Amino acid sequence: MSRTEPLPGPLEPRGRTIGAEERAAVLRVLDSALLCGTFGTEARALEAEMGRLYGRTAVACSSGTAALHLAVAAVNPGPGDEIITTPISDFGTVAPILAQNAVPVFADVDPGTGNLDPAAVEAAITARTKAIIVVHLFGAAAPVAELRDLADRHGLALIEDCAQAWLGTVPGGDLVGRYGDIACFSLQQYKHITAGDGGLAITADPESARRMRLFMDKGWDRSIGRLHLSLGLNYRMTELVAAVARAQLGKVSGVVDRRRERARRLLAALADLPGLGLPGEPGHAWWMFPFTVPGEPGNRVWAAALEREGVPASAGYLERPLYGNPALAEAPVYGASRFPIDRDYPPGLCPNAERLIDRTLVTLPWNEAYTDEDVDAIAAAVRKVHAGVV
Repeated sequence: MSRTEPLPGPLEPRGRTIGAEERAAVLRVLDSALLCGTFGTEARALEAEMGRLYGRTAVACSSGTAALHLAVAAVNPGPGDEIITTPISDFGTVAPILAQNAVPVFADVDPGTGNLDPAAVEAAITARTKAIIVVHLFGAAAPVAELRDLADRHGLALIEDCAQAWLGTVPGGDLVGRYGDIACFSLQQYKHITAGDGGLAITADPESARRMRLFMDKGWDRSIGRLHLSLGLNYRMTELVAAVARAQLGKVSGVVDRRRERARRLLAALADLPGLGLPGEPGHAWWMFPFTVPGEPGNRVWAAALEREGVPASAGYLERPLYGNPALAEAPVYGASRFPIDRDYPPGLCPNAERLIDRTLVTLPWNEAYTDEDVDAIAAAVRKVHAGVV
């Protein structure tokens, strides 16, 4: 029997952890009449609290994409330098590369997890490579220890995109976000915690922190007057966003714990199904619940069948790899020019990623507000679909 009651989602109150603390935070800022993060205290307090959580210096900004732009600007690629990244991510992972006149280079992924394959990354390194951006896809830790070693051996910067992996850990328990030279987090509506939008970049390197802070505020070092030391944009976080983010940051541990508890229940309920590739549990932050299915009849059949059972499901997560979008495959980048892009991104460039998107990857939205009954209903739907298609 199909499910009729919609699952809690991130666009409604029952699917978010927003309550009295966030309301009080907003009123605190409104009552102060000081809404600009430059002059208030909330954005700086958020940076301090994020810094304590991860043991690094934090820089707050206006979005997760902005955080990645701060990171790319801080590693300072020259025009035409290459930055290696994954073809399975939000466009916000690659837009900052182009914005800094660098060239996105796509390396293939692990066919089970969708995370970057270190061997494919190493094969993509050239004399022009400046950095690697690794994404912890769906909340599962990418092989950052291997990528850290690879980056060090080749003299490259490593940037972690942790937008989907708040408090995710590697095997052994170390936090993701502490392996990269810089790591970036998102506070967008769909993430584990949200202020609508907003971003945080963390680093252990004082010089990187200084560069990111300058880039976030138009290259303006306000401690020495109205002097713009370098190129920068206005990526400042407002006090209203920061105040809500502070309240949310205090809840992130509980959010991740509840998501993990519910994911363990679903993993146990599906463990005996042949042909289903389930994610590894230790350290997973569970932004989504991904799994792989046999290539025949394929992920689109699976997703459509789950939708008929009342369970939201996405085939492939993306409709195409990042390099299949017109913005990278054919459209001008600046004016009528495609600079800095100096290559084609043909079909077949990353076969594992393309197979995941086209044939094998299914993702389910995941939420800390799911009840045991919600999880059991999802499990029953997956088992029913499995019985009909495998």
